[in-house]
Amino acid sequence: MEDYIGLDVSMKETAVSICREGQRVWRGKCVTDPATITALIRKRAPAAKRVFFETGPLAVWLFHALSTMGVPVICIDARHAKAALDMARNKTDANDADGLAHLAEVGFYREVRVKEIDSMLTRTLVGARRQLTRMTTQLSNQIRGVMKTFGLIVPTGKGSKFNQNVRNLLVDQADLAAIVLPLLEAWQSLRERVDRLGNQVTATARQRQECRLLMSIPGVGAITATSFVAAIEDPGNFKNSRSVGAWIGLATPRYQSGEVDYDGHISRRGDKQLRWLLYEAASTILTRVSAESNLRRWGLGLRERVGFKRAAVAVARKLAVIMHAMLKSGDLFDPQIGSACSGLLPTAETTMHPSGAFKAQRD
Repeated sequence: MEDYIGLDVSMKETAVSICREGQRVWRGKCVTDPATITALIRKRAPAAKRVFFETGPLAVWLFHALSTMGVPVICIDARHAKAALDMARNKTDANDADGLAHLAEVGFYREVRVKEIDSMLTRTLVGARRQLTRMTTQLSNQIRGVMKTFGLIVPTGKGSKFNQNVRNLLVDQADLAAIVLPLLEAWQSLRERVDRLGNQVTATARQRQECRLLMSIPGVGAITATSFVAAIEDPGNFKNSRSVGAWIGLATPRYQSGEVDYDGHISRRGDKQLRWLLYEAASTILTRVSAESNLRRWGLGLRERVGFKRAAVAVARKLAVIMHAMLKSGDLFDPQIGSACSGLLPTAETTMHPSGAFKAQRD
């Protein structure tokens, strides 16, 4: 007989439920440790066919650890599991484990692709650099604010120029210097660490052919290229390039009921960090890139009709589609819509909808 198992994972303990032929045959808890969970499964359900758990903070670590130990583990989308789990009268970890075990048996689920450890390390590297960059900005703003309180206006400047400007203003301000200089030293230390992490990202991008390929797009740098490759992993994970935009959360869901038919705002689902990087790259293409391309011309035309922010979102979505197509074909970026970009830019007229979103008129 085949067994189906549900795991409701928390930081310390994991609730386990074993289901066989529609009936629960065992339920209990164990420490959230892959070896302990594997030993329990082998003891209680040696014929386990599917082991379910939901997406969460421990999903990557637990999935790869259990898979290495030979457990037939499947990670499912928590949003889809929620609809079934909410049917239980009482919300408990044990009941959630029961619900997951039942889903495993009936086969009603959507499996989530769990990223490889190397991809997660790259994502963590980019995220750490981004966090430190935010901290340096916060510190510099705080230094400017403190000095402004005492009538000292720090001139415009970044990096070493900002550092020197602050020190020059503090020459005759011993009491204030005792407060501001520690902040300035902390700011300098953070900048050095940002540079180190940035160098690691650049080194990673230079070593990978896929990243060098994507960096042929004007406006796409090492961080965006590395993050995109780490998120996509294998281009074959997507049926077509157009689905990448929706996966990242840059697609507009459609609502149709009776006479009402419109596209809403972007879903904002998926990889938030990658979505923001693509938006920044799109903004760069529209504002700072001088190299002409059909993508840029299309984005600039759209900006005139719907405004900068919506145009940047649309360009970010098209950029994601183009980048996936390039990874799939192995072609460099063609400004004139070459083989990597053929058919990816729309020819329909983009118009505003009363809902505030923009949509393409269909023939």
